[in-house]
Amino acid sequence: MESDVIVVGGGVIGLTTAVVLAESAQRVRVWSRDPAGATTSAVAGALCWPYRIQPEERAVEWSLHSFHVLSGLAERPDETGVRLVAGIMADTGGWDFGAWAEGVPGLRAARIEELPDGCRAGVHARVPLLDMRAHLPYLERRLAAAGGVLERRSAASLDEAGREAPFVVNCTGLGARELVPDPEVRPVQGQLVIVENPGIDEWFVAADVGAADTTYVLPQPYGVVLGGTAREDVGDLTPDPATAEAIVRRCARFHPGLATARVLEHRVGLRPFRPSVRIEVERLPGGALCVHNYGHGGAGVTVSWGCAEEAAWLVVAGGEATAQR
Repeated sequence: MESDVIVVGGGVIGLTTAVVLAESAQRVRVWSRDPAGATTSAVAGALCWPYRIQPEERAVEWSLHSFHVLSGLAERPDETGVRLVAGIMADTGGWDFGAWAEGVPGLRAARIEELPDGCRAGVHARVPLLDMRAHLPYLERRLAAAGGVLERRSAASLDEAGREAPFVVNCTGLGARELVPDPEVRPVQGQLVIVENPGIDEWFVAADVGAADTTYVLPQPYGVVLGGTAREDVGDLTPDPATAEAIVRRCARFHPGLATARVLEHRVGLRPFRPSVRIEVERLPGGALCVHNYGHGGAGVTVSWGCAEEAAWLVVAGGEATAQR
């Protein structure tokens, strides 16, 4: 297949970017070393809310664009894996909601009777919550329907992809640390516990900005996702039993039924943190144009559509500029 664009990386950022490009009549191939279910995206709690991502102002813009796209997808939850779910963001020390609060319909201060015991304050909102086990395959199907091709293939370098297409989009997340190389990309380890649902139908999060331990309860079709941790510069993917016990204890403070819920699964993922998301164009040594789209920290799902649209625009703009020359 002759390609206009090769997207390197098959997580939520890469697949969403590829969908946007393919649906704008670009001939797209995705190179992904791992199946979608083995990517960091598959481990995500996947609540649409900006978290551990900079720059803040741009992140909110990307998040609001994604919010509206995902809200539309929530009209077909069985197909897309996206649902609109109400919940509480509690004890929000350090959060500046700003434009996010203004842009999310119905976001308001939580009433005292809505707050779990032990919470002093919070905000109530109805936002997209994604089942990544369903959403990633949905993106793959949508890509195929638009004529895109997904290949299980590693890239030794970005220039390797640039030898097969005039445009490359680098969506390699943590892999960009070695592939670019970009030493500013660092892992932030997150651990989750999945338990049987004792009857919880709203999400709950209590997470101070920058805290190493967070508390979140996210009801999914397959159980309840309990979190979590944010261990900077920790690259181990092995679940720690003591950490898992601490996660369950923190969550059970707010939902006591979780203390005895049967554990179904343990998950560990590595967020691709960078001081600032990188979305920009670079000319590769072989002459191809590379659009970088990585460094989304803990908010890859939340900003996926906003960043995909911006990266796709840079590809199209680069093509027009090349044609004019």
